[in-house]
Amino acid sequence: MGAVREELTLRIDSPEAMRRLGERLGERLEPGDFVGLIGELGAGKTVFARGVAEGAGVAPSQVASPSFAIVYTYRGRLPLHHADFFRLGDEEELYATGFFDLLGGEAATLVEWLDRIPEAAPGEHLLVHIAGAGEEVREVRLEPKGERHGRLARELVASFASNG
Repeated sequence: MGAVREELTLRIDSPEAMRRLGERLGERLEPGDFVGLIGELGAGKTVFARGVAEGAGVAPSQVASPSFAIVYTYRGRLPLHHADFFRLGDEEELYATGFFDLLGGEAATLVEWLDRIPEAAPGEHLLVHIAGAGEEVREVRLEPKGERHGRLARELVASFASNG
């Protein structure tokens, strides 16, 4: 029996709603979870990532864009590795940062610009595609791989649909 492909879609109408969606995801993260963010410049990936960190119990003042450091690790309810692949060229360059040594264990991992190096994602993960930029309404498409991340995506959509 082949793997079931599941996609869930939400429409997000403001940066605050995007942050809240991320926060709800962060509240549900468990050790070993991997979330990859994909979207053009200005789509809201960093706003979403800030919400994820806050939901994971990270103080908002600690959350920074890892564009230059590549990876930041935050301490909250659980450790959260926040990576940004925008400035990386390939998997070999990523490997040199020690990123792969961080995966799994007691931390969750959140990666912006995962589409630059998609092979960095483990077999089980949640892709968050954000379409739209500027003042447009965003379409957020969740694409889980694996049972745990499928459940995570369904819980997130149900939570957001019930009280935005």
